Amino acid sequence: MFEVTEYIGIVAFAVSGFFVAVRSGLDFLGVLISVFLTAFGGGIIRDVIAGRTPYVFAHDLPALIIVVVTVLLIVLRFHKRDTIENRPYFILSDSIGLVSFSITGAMIAMESQLSLTGVLALAFATAVGGGITRDVIINEVPFVFKTGFYGTVSLLVAAVLYLLERTAGLSAYILMVILVSGVVLRMVAYYRKWSIPLI
Repeated sequence: MFEVTEYIGIVAFAVSGFFVAVRSGLDFLGVLISVFLTAFGGGIIRDVIAGRTPYVFAHDLPALIIVVVTVLLIVLRFHKRDTIENRPYFILSDSIGLVSFSITGAMIAMESQLSLTGVLALAFATAVGGGITRDVIINEVPFVFKTGFYGTVSLLVAAVLYLLERTAGLSAYILMVILVSGVVLRMVAYYRKWSIPLI
């Protein structure tokens, strides 16, 4: 189930990274770098913190996936569409990536016997680490700092996983329910413009 969730996150964040790169007017190499950072950055941070060989460095399929996704998006001319970052498919792909990587980050943390703090931190780093790295490189304010309920969804998903793992245990069915619920929550929060109160 970890691999399934990981690949869902990779595909979703590859699409998200592509849209951000297109909006920023990057060339093909820039697009690939944006896609790579968005899809793999958080997972690399997660695995390094957990003392593991980064998943993308131990398997060939993830890199092949992002190349195929990028080429398909170009062939289908998604890069020619205006204001693409505000379209529903960008929000959906980004939401799926956020929740998927929150789940994989929390799973690795729990496998490593980390505390609740460690689970929350690793899930958050996995979910937003790649996007922050990408945005800093292209000189933008990181997306997580501009949308109020973005990082909050990641923390909520991680907290629910931790509590369930300690009480009822986790199954593929439970993980899928959490994935769908997290994506729905993120979509509702985005379109209803929920935000964290300012200090």
